[in-house]
Amino acid sequence: MITEQQAYDLVKKMEDPLLHKTLEETNGILEVKAKEEKAHVSVKIALAKTGTPEQLQLQMKIVDTLKKAGAATVGIRFAALSEEELEKHRASGDLQSDAAGLLSPNSKTTFIAIASGKGGVGKSTVSVNLAVALARLGKKVGLIDADIYGFSVPDMMGITTRPKVKGNQIIPVERFGVKVISMGFFVEDNSPVIWRGPMLGKMLNNFFTEVEWGELDYLLLDLPPGTGDVALDVHTMLPSCKEIIVTTPHPTAAFVAARAGAMALRTNHEILGVIENMSYFESKLTGEKEFVFGQGGGDKLADELRTELLGKLPLQQPDWNEEDFAPSIYDANHRIGRIYGEVAEKMVQILG
Repeated sequence: MITEQQAYDLVKKMEDPLLHKTLEETNGILEVKAKEEKAHVSVKIALAKTGTPEQLQLQMKIVDTLKKAGAATVGIRFAALSEEELEKHRASGDLQSDAAGLLSPNSKTTFIAIASGKGGVGKSTVSVNLAVALARLGKKVGLIDADIYGFSVPDMMGITTRPKVKGNQIIPVERFGVKVISMGFFVEDNSPVIWRGPMLGKMLNNFFTEVEWGELDYLLLDLPPGTGDVALDVHTMLPSCKEIIVTTPHPTAAFVAARAGAMALRTNHEILGVIENMSYFESKLTGEKEFVFGQGGGDKLADELRTELLGKLPLQQPDWNEEDFAPSIYDANHRIGRIYGEVAEKMVQILG
């Protein structure tokens, strides 16, 4: 059994993740109710900023604390602190402005979105290997796994650690010289993400504003396939973004990929080029090339979008290193790794 007063006394000591003041100091406890016969506690909390990974951490902490104190079930609702309350903390300097950072007009980071019309064309494989290839050229590179429903970047890069939180900022995980952030870091046991569009947009915005990226030359975004909510949010958030369209040689894949390219053009994003993945399979025994998915899709798409074909990538697995396992990263000296290196050099040259 737990009373409302006991619940309040426990929750009031917890801190607003952005202001670093207790919920009592911020007047952030809007409601506490306890149904003693059912041992159920419900609380409503106001925060300086909602929809952040820190909110999720606070939620878990509140639930865990109240259950340890005797609650059988806990319900939590979050709201934004009133403008009047926020003004107090702005005046005292507790609330930092979001004007700085990647999305500020003064940012020198070049954003590069990797898009495709459909799934299964190897867009994420291209994203992680381009990021690593750029880092090998000495560039400061970040990578956002913006495919929030189908996140795969941490697994593809062999990342087994999670980001740390420093103050009110998330520190991205670094691998192969690339700073990485992904929805995969914030869910347990490969759980599905069951969110509607607006929540996805909030999470994506947090990846820009709540992560301590430091200085970056390039920030790559592995977009979900197609032209849905997340792709639209990216085009809205980033007024200036370059885009690479990934396709296979199959004519239908190229036809569908043209939609993603058309969306980029309509939102005034510059198409950097097209990458044709799975272009052919080359036999190790005979050296003969087999065009498993047909031919010509990449060239046709580049012509249609009035851009260039940056590279053609054949079908072949990376050489896996059991001691430093990264199932989708090609070594710099691998045949396909060298192609990624050439594409990265071409990108740097185009971007000036």
